[in-house]
Amino acid sequence: MLYQSSLPKRRIIFHVDMNSFYASVEMAENPNLKGKPLAVAGNVEERKGIIVTCSYEARAKGVKTTMPLWQARKLCPDLVVVPPDFETYKMYSSRMFQLLQEYTEWVEPVSIDEGYMDVTACENPLNTAQDIQKRLLDEMNLPCSIGIGPNKFLAKMASDMKKPLGITVLRKRDLAHKLWPLKVGELHGIGQKTEEKFNKYGIFTVKDLAHAVDYELKQRFGINGLKMKERANGIDPRPVDPQSASDYRSIGSSTTLSEDIVNISEAEPVFKRLSEKVTNRLKTKGYVALTIAITIRYSDRKTITRSKMLGNATQEQSEVYETAMHLFKQHWNNDEVRLLGITATEVVEKENATYQLDLFSVQKNEKEALLHDVLSAIERKHGEGIIKRGKN
Repeated sequence: MLYQSSLPKRRIIFHVDMNSFYASVEMAENPNLKGKPLAVAGNVEERKGIIVTCSYEARAKGVKTTMPLWQARKLCPDLVVVPPDFETYKMYSSRMFQLLQEYTEWVEPVSIDEGYMDVTACENPLNTAQDIQKRLLDEMNLPCSIGIGPNKFLAKMASDMKKPLGITVLRKRDLAHKLWPLKVGELHGIGQKTEEKFNKYGIFTVKDLAHAVDYELKQRFGINGLKMKERANGIDPRPVDPQSASDYRSIGSSTTLSEDIVNISEAEPVFKRLSEKVTNRLKTKGYVALTIAITIRYSDRKTITRSKMLGNATQEQSEVYETAMHLFKQHWNNDEVRLLGITATEVVEKENATYQLDLFSVQKNEKEALLHDVLSAIERKHGEGIIKRGKN
């Protein structure tokens, strides 16, 4: 696709970010929930669940994403809690992106509830943003914030500056007063551990990063240090790529067996080796997978492929292995197996992945949630890996 040569160098990019998407969909489906402190969580009737998302009314009471349900109810006794309905969320997401594609073919979804648009060809980008925001609210009852910038990074940062229902323009000439005063950890793509490391070397604000010495950044943070400095200076050459959504990359590994497999116990070590290879490659490339697929080839060379979409985008070996084994147990016809394979599909960059917490499988009670908070605090203070978990 000859993207960059087919459009002017000066681009206008939107980042469209749906506000409290899951909660907003629940309100769209049930208007009686509008205006109420609402949370989407699992184990609704118990104290075991965690909050996956919540309305702005709930946030005003102190409720936050990933907070244990018991704690959220303590902060907000009148909290309305509903279980997640991922199929409905995916349906609304599809409709949302179809609406965006009415304005331009240059739409790149990066998660279920956000995407980039290249609107360089639009005559009046601000009017276009206002029209998109109004139509999403009027036609689908979904609020969104839209960031407008000359590249994807600045558009992304802009969309975070005003929520809900914000439209924010962030140009390179705005960096000094809009972006540089922010803490370095507020820069998209910089996590808490990286922020702490920056602070250690005297980099506390985005301005500090923008003016850091290249050599020192590369020595301490590698090539990513220079990349983050570019972002702090508003530099991001990445094009909006519609094909990245429909042609997701995949990472896989397969093996032809020296002896045919005839029972499940023989398949387990094979899938463990394959899952380790796949997740090592995911981590090396900085990717996470949204779907896991397995390949089974029988001794008569008949081959089947079966897949499962995950609740969380992952690069963890245990989750890939467990998913693969679940698929194998579900679809193996008990014939002799000649080849097994695992493929991570719908692979996206980790920084662009939205972690959809599969709350139906979360089984943390109050004690476990408190323990998790304590252990996390210790690791934040003394370093990751300071605590070693023993075997059961």
